[in-house]
Amino acid sequence: MIDSKESLRRYLAEDLAAHNLTRWRPYYWLTYRPLYFQRLLRRSEYWQNVRTDPIGRCVFLWYALRTKLLGERLGFSIPRNVFGPGLSIAHVGMLLVSPNARIGARCRIHQGVSLASGAPGRYPVIGDDVFIGPNAVVVGCAIGDRVEVRPGAVVVKDVPADVHVAGVPARIIHDFREQAVTPPETDRLGTKP
Repeated sequence: MIDSKESLRRYLAEDLAAHNLTRWRPYYWLTYRPLYFQRLLRRSEYWQNVRTDPIGRCVFLWYALRTKLLGERLGFSIPRNVFGPGLSIAHVGMLLVSPNARIGARCRIHQGVSLASGAPGRYPVIGDDVFIGPNAVVVGCAIGDRVEVRPGAVVVKDVPADVHVAGVPARIIHDFREQAVTPPETDRLGTKP
């Protein structure tokens, strides 16, 4: 959560790095619309969380209105204080996020994604370094770190870290946890030296 000017700068820098950019250029507001939306979102988060004086409230309302209008134009419904630093929205298109969702750092998210609430009290909780492909749906479950949710997947159960999931309902199609354990070396006859 953005709670100071330093954290705002860090969030903005990590968002730029997630888009493979090093610094903000004024023409990005026209050429990189999702990145411009993210910039407005981060600034509205800062003004909401840090500045509670009357001037701060007015500036927050200004950024909140600009974020809302641009979000409607781009098809984004993203509440404040949900995503960690390093967010990368890949494309313009429908993107729905529950206000109670919690998404970690360096999440790459594509168009058509829905992060929705499930049963009462069940909200999406997504770890760090997660890729969510186009038209994927995550309904009230937890997703671990370094997970790839393939396009069109519908995730309704918790997903451990270091896996790829796909399908309806989503299931693990590739498990990188198994590759972390390397077998002992053997000679060409299959016996240990």
